[in-house]
Amino acid sequence: MAITLGPNQYGKAETRVVRVYRDGGQHEIRDLNVSTLLRGDFADAHIRGDQARVLPTDSQKNTCFAFAKQKGIGQIEDYALDLARHFVNDIEPVTAARVEVEEYRWERVSVAGQPHPHTFTRAGDEVRTTAVTVSHGRSPGQSTWVVSGLRGLVLLKSTGSEFAGFLKDRYTTLAETHDRILATSLNAGWRYDPGGPHPAPWDEAYAQIRQVLVERFAEVHSLALQQTLFEMGQAVLQARDDVAEIRLSAPNRHHFLADLAPFGLDNPGEVFHAADRPYGLIQCAVQRDDAPDPGLAWDSAAAFT
Repeated sequence: MAITLGPNQYGKAETRVVRVYRDGGQHEIRDLNVSTLLRGDFADAHIRGDQARVLPTDSQKNTCFAFAKQKGIGQIEDYALDLARHFVNDIEPVTAARVEVEEYRWERVSVAGQPHPHTFTRAGDEVRTTAVTVSHGRSPGQSTWVVSGLRGLVLLKSTGSEFAGFLKDRYTTLAETHDRILATSLNAGWRYDPGGPHPAPWDEAYAQIRQVLVERFAEVHSLALQQTLFEMGQAVLQARDDVAEIRLSAPNRHHFLADLAPFGLDNPGEVFHAADRPYGLIQCAVQRDDAPDPGLAWDSAAAFT
């Protein structure tokens, strides 16, 4: 029996890059969390401990900082594409590179009704994301995949949701309901069609898709969170020809009606206990039937194990 080295990769995870633009009297701030991942012929490093073909992860970190200065941080998709192409084109052993970027949003503070030039407050837990993969591939040229998205978009509707007619067994205690709170903290990622039109500015595409997701969550009378997620994903594909697939992950943030009967109080759907765990986790992918093969689009470091 022979023992061989299987797939392998390495990189620098979660480099915190904060870029301050000091042009003029009013500063601007961009706050990123950047992870890089390289693939290629690194067998000697694993088998013999020979690092001759290994670009240190510290160098990858430094590259993130240098690009933030030299090229600036415009749209995070472009920043990630620049980094991934650099690693593939300029570092000889690298055959594929993946760059994942999270962006944290800051809002300018107002003082006495006037925007302060250099003070900001963090704008909640919602995070914008992108994951770019560039590979030499087997054919001439490069293959490129861009998956953009968001994480932690908290949504709640106080009615317009029900859950009934579900399968029951001898362990089922959940009562059917035709009027409940539906709440979630949505994670979503959408894969752009690499052969389709380049999206209008990435920022505009992101803003439109986020708005479509929010509007569809609000408009759908939900018979189940599964149905709501499909409707949201379908609406995105209908709105954007350049999106081949969208994946959605939604924990069901349960709200249970508080029992006020022991206190002689009626509770017609007004007071709830919000439970953070355990929670239902609903996930789905919505895609075009002619969508191109996803290739390396979803191959994140987290998916390796």
